[in-house]
Amino acid sequence: MPSSKEYLDYVLEQLNMEDLSYRMMMGEFVLYYQDKVIGGIYDDRFLLKPTKGAIKLMEETYGDVQMDLPYEGAKEMLAADIDDKRLCRKLIEIIAEEVPAKKKKKRYGNKMGRRI
Repeated sequence: MPSSKEYLDYVLEQLNMEDLSYRMMMGEFVLYYQDKVIGGIYDDRFLLKPTKGAIKLMEETYGDVQMDLPYEGAKEMLAADIDDKRLCRKLIEIIAEEVPAKKKKKRYGNKMGRRI
């Protein structure tokens, strides 16, 4: 079941973060913070990348970490409670610090396919 635009709007409203954006992909929504993938919305579930810092914060806050599969065959992700706005914002900031920036695409400028 694809995620609904209504749930996406709810998540974005709850987080209320300026540098947060999204891209629709195969019926789901990939979330970006400061142009870095930090998680997504899968089957109307808010899931985040399980970085070391994010896992540590979840353990300190809740005593354990809830993980969930975004889709069959994927790696597990952190299941975050979107109603805990302050924690979710902190998780997103931590994840953005720990994930690498997007790789720049190589440009090919001439007909011979040589890099510029």
